[in-house]
Amino acid sequence: MAADIGPLLADLAAETEELTAALRGLDEPDWLTPTPAAGWDIKDQVSHLAYFDDVTTLAATDPDRFDIEVKKLTGLGEDFAAHVALWYRDRSGSKLLTWFEQARGTLLDTLGAVEPGTKLPWFGPPMSAPSSATARLMETWAHGQDVADALGVRREPTARLRHIAHLGVATVRWSFVVRQLPPPDSPIRISLTAPDGSLWQWGPPDAADVITGPALDFCLLVTQRRHHADLGLRATGATAARFLEIAQVFAGPPGPGRPPGGQHP
Repeated sequence: MAADIGPLLADLAAETEELTAALRGLDEPDWLTPTPAAGWDIKDQVSHLAYFDDVTTLAATDPDRFDIEVKKLTGLGEDFAAHVALWYRDRSGSKLLTWFEQARGTLLDTLGAVEPGTKLPWFGPPMSAPSSATARLMETWAHGQDVADALGVRREPTARLRHIAHLGVATVRWSFVVRQLPPPDSPIRISLTAPDGSLWQWGPPDAADVITGPALDFCLLVTQRRHHADLGLRATGATAARFLEIAQVFAGPPGPGRPPGGQHP
């Protein structure tokens, strides 16, 4: 295993275990509990994670089959994730959990074996194995938040949020571009309070645009799990304020986000 990806995969495994531990205690009716994602229940959240784990493994092991899968999905239109959810609604929750655990285990082994510097194909630009693992961690945490909200469970924030926050910072420009808005001319200073009280900071100290607040809130923002009005984030400068309205860490078309007044972790 490449030395630089080992700790990242350990964090992805830990994030996975936190979610699967919550899922193992569910009865079959519980799997049909609606989540804050409109039209999606807990089963849909888990089938989404399992399916795209398998797709990520294909990207690393069989690029030709991956290309076929991408063309199949993108041919369904921008809402192809909704189609994926429909494909697996006849499976029981227990079978979906088994699938997810197997798919995630295979993915962890696969990413750990990728040669450093290798670029893996994806729906957008190719990604390195560490970038791919970070994206899967972000997805796991975000969909896990939907599951937690559906079950009325409060999750304790961990240092693993730094991976998601870093990805959120890296996709500031993307958040504008995906909405066909002019991207920022200069970087935004982002200063976040970590779960242990320390500061995570990106961008020049003298930046005109600044975002401050809890790291948890920033991660909820960029994954579009909360409306910015419900979070303790402060923006200084017009560009920073605009980013709070459009932040999007994930690929695909502009996400609809969540309405204000939503659930709180």
